[in-house]
Amino acid sequence: MARFSIYIFLFYTCFLNAQVIDPNIIKVQERLDSIEKFSADLELEVAISFINIPNKFAKIVYTKNEDTKVVSDDFVLIPKKGLDVSLNQLFKYPFITVDRGFEERNDKEYKLVNIIPTDKKADFSIASVLIDIENDRIIESEINTKKDGSYLVKMHFDKPSSVLPKQIEVQFEIERIRIPLKYMGKEATIDKKKYKSGEVKTGTIFLNFTYTDIIYKA
Repeated sequence: MARFSIYIFLFYTCFLNAQVIDPNIIKVQERLDSIEKFSADLELEVAISFINIPNKFAKIVYTKNEDTKVVSDDFVLIPKKGLDVSLNQLFKYPFITVDRGFEERNDKEYKLVNIIPTDKKADFSIASVLIDIENDRIIESEINTKKDGSYLVKMHFDKPSSVLPKQIEVQFEIERIRIPLKYMGKEATIDKKKYKSGEVKTGTIFLNFTYTDIIYKA
Protein backbone atom coordinates (compact mmCIF):
# COMPACT_ATOMS: atom_id res chain seq x y z
CA MET A 1 0.00 0.00 0.00
CA ALA A 2 2.84 2.39 0.91
CA ARG A 3 4.57 1.61 -2.39
CA PHE A 4 1.31 2.33 -4.25
CA SER A 5 1.02 5.72 -2.47
CA ILE A 6 4.58 6.57 -3.50
CA TYR A 7 3.74 5.77 -7.12
CA ILE A 8 0.68 8.05 -6.95
CA PHE A 9 2.77 10.84 -5.42
CA LEU A 10 5.46 10.49 -8.10
CA PHE A 11 2.86 10.46 -10.85
CA TYR A 12 1.18 13.58 -9.47
CA THR A 13 4.52 15.37 -9.10
CA CYS A 14 5.54 14.50 -12.64
CA PHE A 15 2.14 15.60 -13.88
CA LEU A 16 2.48 19.03 -12.27
CA ASN A 17 6.06 19.46 -13.47
CA ALA A 18 5.00 18.57 -16.98
CA GLN A 19 2.41 21.34 -17.07
CA VAL A 20 3.22 24.27 -19.31
CA ILE A 21 1.81 27.66 -18.33
CA ASP A 22 -0.65 28.86 -20.95
CA PRO A 23 1.24 31.14 -23.39
CA ASN A 24 -1.50 33.79 -23.28
CA ILE A 25 -1.22 33.95 -19.48
CA ILE A 26 2.54 34.51 -19.90
CA LYS A 27 1.86 37.38 -22.32
CA VAL A 28 -0.57 38.96 -19.86
CA GLN A 29 2.00 38.63 -17.07
CA GLU A 30 4.73 40.21 -19.19
CA ARG A 31 2.51 43.15 -20.14
CA LEU A 32 1.48 43.82 -16.55
CA ASP A 33 5.08 43.39 -15.42
CA SER A 34 6.05 46.33 -17.63
CA ILE A 35 4.36 48.69 -15.13
CA GLU A 36 6.74 49.85 -12.41
CA LYS A 37 4.44 52.34 -10.73
CA PHE A 38 1.21 54.26 -11.18
CA SER A 39 -0.96 56.71 -9.27
CA ALA A 40 -4.61 57.47 -9.84
CA ASP A 41 -7.65 59.33 -8.55
CA LEU A 42 -10.35 56.83 -7.70
CA GLU A 43 -14.12 57.22 -7.63
CA LEU A 44 -15.97 54.41 -5.91
CA GLU A 45 -19.65 53.59 -6.41
CA VAL A 46 -21.33 51.06 -4.11
CA ALA A 47 -24.34 49.08 -5.36
CA ILE A 48 -25.77 47.09 -2.45
CA SER A 49 -29.54 46.64 -2.15
CA PHE A 50 -29.81 47.50 1.56
CA ILE A 51 -27.29 50.37 1.62
CA ASN A 52 -27.63 53.84 0.15
CA ILE A 53 -24.21 55.46 0.20
CA PRO A 54 -22.83 58.40 -1.81
CA ASN A 55 -19.91 57.88 -4.13
CA LYS A 56 -16.55 57.94 -2.36
CA PHE A 57 -13.22 59.29 -3.56
CA ALA A 58 -9.65 58.25 -2.88
CA LYS A 59 -6.14 58.36 -4.27
CA ILE A 60 -4.16 55.19 -4.88
CA VAL A 61 -0.48 54.56 -5.50
CA TYR A 62 0.80 51.26 -6.87
CA THR A 63 4.46 50.30 -6.78
CA LYS A 64 5.62 46.94 -8.09
CA ASN A 65 6.22 44.34 -5.37
CA GLU A 66 4.66 46.57 -2.70
CA ASP A 67 1.18 46.81 -1.17
CA THR A 68 -1.10 49.25 -2.98
CA LYS A 69 -1.60 52.43 -0.92
CA VAL A 70 -5.05 54.02 -0.59
CA VAL A 71 -5.56 57.53 0.81
CA SER A 72 -9.04 58.88 1.53
CA ASP A 73 -10.67 61.41 3.86
CA ASP A 74 -13.68 59.16 4.22
CA PHE A 75 -14.44 55.47 4.71
CA VAL A 76 -13.80 53.59 1.48
CA LEU A 77 -15.11 50.03 1.10
CA ILE A 78 -12.90 48.20 -1.36
CA PRO A 79 -12.69 44.39 -1.61
CA LYS A 80 -9.04 43.37 -1.78
CA LYS A 81 -9.48 41.81 -5.22
CA GLY A 82 -10.82 45.09 -6.55
CA LEU A 83 -7.51 46.90 -6.09
CA ASP A 84 -5.40 44.08 -7.51
CA VAL A 85 -5.03 45.90 -10.83
CA SER A 86 -1.71 44.17 -11.49
CA LEU A 87 -3.26 40.74 -10.72
CA ASN A 88 -0.36 40.01 -8.39
CA GLN A 89 -2.49 37.73 -6.23
CA LEU A 90 -3.17 35.42 -9.18
CA PHE A 91 0.49 35.11 -10.12
CA LYS A 92 2.17 35.46 -6.71
CA TYR A 93 2.70 31.74 -6.11
CA PRO A 94 3.43 28.81 -8.49
CA PHE A 95 0.40 27.64 -10.43
CA ILE A 96 -0.78 25.47 -13.27
CA THR A 97 -3.25 26.42 -16.00
CA VAL A 98 -6.00 24.60 -17.86
CA ASP A 99 -7.22 25.76 -21.27
CA ARG A 100 -11.05 25.73 -21.22
CA GLY A 101 -11.64 26.90 -24.78
CA PHE A 102 -13.46 30.11 -25.65
CA GLU A 103 -16.46 32.03 -24.31
CA GLU A 104 -18.39 34.88 -25.86
CA ARG A 105 -19.01 38.28 -24.28
CA ASN A 106 -20.75 41.10 -26.18
CA ASP A 107 -20.35 39.31 -29.52
CA LYS A 108 -16.62 38.79 -29.02
CA GLU A 109 -14.78 35.58 -28.14
CA TYR A 110 -12.33 35.40 -25.26
CA LYS A 111 -10.07 32.58 -24.16
CA LEU A 112 -11.09 30.91 -20.89
CA VAL A 113 -8.25 29.64 -18.70
CA ASN A 114 -8.30 28.16 -15.20
CA ILE A 115 -5.48 29.17 -12.87
CA ILE A 116 -4.86 26.66 -10.08
CA PRO A 117 -2.22 27.49 -7.45
CA THR A 118 0.11 24.67 -6.40
CA ASP A 119 1.31 26.42 -3.24
CA LYS A 120 -0.84 26.34 -0.08
CA LYS A 121 0.13 29.94 0.68
CA ALA A 122 -2.11 31.19 -2.13
CA ASP A 123 -5.33 32.75 -0.82
CA PHE A 124 -7.49 31.30 -3.60
CA SER A 125 -8.23 27.75 -4.73
CA ILE A 126 -9.03 28.40 -8.39
CA ALA A 127 -9.56 31.34 -10.73
CA SER A 128 -11.27 31.32 -14.10
CA VAL A 129 -10.07 34.15 -16.33
CA LEU A 130 -11.22 35.43 -19.70
CA ILE A 131 -8.34 36.67 -21.84
CA ASP A 132 -8.49 39.16 -24.67
CA ILE A 133 -5.81 37.46 -26.74
CA GLU A 134 -5.65 40.32 -29.25
CA ASN A 135 -4.57 42.80 -26.58
CA ASP A 136 -2.96 40.43 -24.05
CA ARG A 137 -5.11 41.35 -21.08
CA ILE A 138 -7.67 39.79 -18.75
CA ILE A 139 -11.15 41.25 -19.02
CA GLU A 140 -12.92 39.06 -16.46
CA SER A 141 -11.92 36.79 -13.58
CA GLU A 142 -13.96 34.66 -11.21
CA ILE A 143 -11.87 34.01 -8.11
CA ASN A 144 -12.77 31.44 -5.47
CA THR A 145 -10.90 32.44 -2.32
CA LYS A 146 -10.28 30.30 0.74
CA LYS A 147 -11.66 32.78 3.27
CA ASP A 148 -13.54 35.59 1.53
CA GLY A 149 -15.95 33.69 -0.69
CA SER A 150 -15.98 34.25 -4.43
CA TYR A 151 -15.44 37.41 -6.47
CA LEU A 152 -16.37 38.22 -10.03
CA VAL A 153 -14.08 40.96 -11.34
CA LYS A 154 -14.73 42.66 -14.68
CA MET A 155 -12.18 45.03 -16.16
CA HIS A 156 -13.23 47.70 -18.64
CA PHE A 157 -10.65 49.47 -20.83
CA ASP A 158 -11.00 52.75 -22.69
CA LYS A 159 -8.85 51.74 -25.67
CA PRO A 160 -7.16 48.61 -27.12
CA SER A 161 -3.66 49.76 -26.20
CA SER A 162 -4.47 50.32 -22.51
CA VAL A 163 -2.67 48.06 -20.06
CA LEU A 164 -4.59 49.35 -17.03
CA PRO A 165 -8.40 49.34 -16.81
CA LYS A 166 -10.50 52.50 -16.76
CA GLN A 167 -13.10 50.81 -14.59
CA ILE A 168 -13.18 47.69 -12.44
CA GLU A 169 -16.49 46.10 -11.50
CA VAL A 170 -16.34 43.78 -8.46
CA GLN A 171 -19.25 41.50 -7.54
CA PHE A 172 -18.90 39.80 -4.16
CA GLU A 173 -20.66 38.05 -1.28
CA ILE A 174 -21.64 40.54 1.43
CA GLU A 175 -21.37 38.16 4.39
CA ARG A 176 -17.78 37.20 3.62
CA ILE A 177 -16.30 40.70 3.80
CA ARG A 178 -17.84 41.66 7.19
CA ILE A 179 -18.83 45.22 6.34
CA PRO A 180 -18.29 47.55 9.32
CA LEU A 181 -21.58 49.40 8.86
CA LYS A 182 -21.01 51.90 11.68
CA TYR A 183 -17.97 53.25 9.84
CA MET A 184 -19.71 54.00 6.56
CA GLY A 185 -20.18 57.69 7.25
CA LYS A 186 -23.05 59.96 8.21
CA GLU A 187 -24.45 60.09 4.67
CA ALA A 188 -25.05 56.34 4.46
CA THR A 189 -28.52 54.94 5.10
CA ILE A 190 -29.09 51.25 5.79
CA ASP A 191 -32.23 49.14 5.50
CA LYS A 192 -31.65 47.08 8.64
CA LYS A 193 -34.56 44.74 7.87
CA LYS A 194 -32.96 43.67 4.58
CA TYR A 195 -29.52 43.57 6.18
CA LYS A 196 -30.67 41.18 8.94
CA SER A 197 -32.73 38.95 6.64
CA GLY A 198 -31.55 35.42 5.98
CA GLU A 199 -31.45 35.82 2.20
CA VAL A 200 -28.17 35.58 0.32
CA LYS A 201 -26.70 39.06 -0.07
CA THR A 202 -24.41 40.17 -2.85
CA GLY A 203 -23.01 43.54 -3.79
CA THR A 204 -21.25 45.29 -6.62
CA ILE A 205 -18.61 47.98 -6.41
CA PHE A 206 -17.51 50.08 -9.36
CA LEU A 207 -13.99 51.53 -9.24
CA ASN A 208 -13.40 54.35 -11.73
CA PHE A 209 -9.75 55.28 -12.30
CA THR A 210 -8.28 58.54 -13.56
CA TYR A 211 -4.57 57.90 -13.91
CA THR A 212 -2.29 60.78 -13.01
CA ASP A 213 1.01 58.99 -13.59
CA ILE A 214 2.10 55.67 -15.10
CA ILE A 215 5.75 54.60 -15.14
CA TYR A 216 6.78 51.68 -17.36
CA LYS A 217 9.88 49.53 -17.20
CA ALA A 218 12.75 51.11 -19.10
